[in-house]
Amino acid sequence: MKRLTVLIFCSVLLFAAGCSQTRNSQTSGGTAATSNVSGAKAEAYDRLKDSGNVLNELMGTPDQAIPETVLAGAKCVAVVPSMVKGGFIIGARHGRGVATCRTGNGWSAPAFFTITGGSWGPQIGVEAVDLVMLFMNDKGTKDLLSSKFSLGADASVAAGPLGRDASASTDASMQAGILTYSRSRGLFAGLTLNGANVQVDDESQDAFYGRNVEFANILTGKVTAPAAANTFLASVRQNFRQARTGGN
Repeated sequence: MKRLTVLIFCSVLLFAAGCSQTRNSQTSGGTAATSNVSGAKAEAYDRLKDSGNVLNELMGTPDQAIPETVLAGAKCVAVVPSMVKGGFIIGARHGRGVATCRTGNGWSAPAFFTITGGSWGPQIGVEAVDLVMLFMNDKGTKDLLSSKFSLGADASVAAGPLGRDASASTDASMQAGILTYSRSRGLFAGLTLNGANVQVDDESQDAFYGRNVEFANILTGKVTAPAAANTFLASVRQNFRQARTGGN
C-alpha cells in the first residue's frame, strides 16, 4: 500500500509538470517580461501571469463568480493555477501558487507557496484544477503568514458561495477562515482540501526576488513588488476594487 501511494503521488507530480509546460506554452507568447529569464525565475513569472488569468476568467462568469460580499471581506487571496489531483482509491494533490494580502498601501508583493496533500475516498483519474483561496479573517491570515500550515487542521476551510450577486452573509461557510473556489478542466468529482499542506516555495521566491526574503514580510507590505508582478497585482486590484468602496 505504501508503494502504491508513492507511485500515485509520483504520477501526479509528473502530470503536474506536463500541465505546467502545456499551459506555459499556450500563454507565453514571448512577452518581454520572460524573454530574458529562464529556469525557476521564468516559472515564477509564468505562474504570476497564469494566476492573473485565472482570476479574470473566474470573475468573467457571473453565475460562477465570487460574490462581492466575499471579495469585500477578503484579507488575502491565493491562486494555484493548474493544481493537479488524482488517484485510485488513494488521492494526491500538488500545486504551486502565489498569494497577496491587503496592506495599508494596497495589495502586497506576491509570495510563492506550494500545496501538497493526500486523501482517501472513491476516486479515480487525474485532473488539473485552478484553485483560488480567500483568507477571510485574522486567524486565516495568521496561518498564511506562518508560511506553513495544514488546511482543515490548522486552518478551517470551506467551499465558498458562488454567484457575483449572491448574498453570503448568512452562509455557514462564511464562518471558515479560508474559502475556496475551483474550476475543473477534467472529470474529477469534487475538491476536498482538508489535510493539504501549504508552505513557502523557497525556490520560486528566491529566484523571483533574487535574494532570500521572508514570506511574512512580503505579505505585510515590507517588500517592494518587482515590475514582473504588475500584471498579477493589476488583476487582483481590478477584480477586488468594485467590491470595496475606496479599496485598492
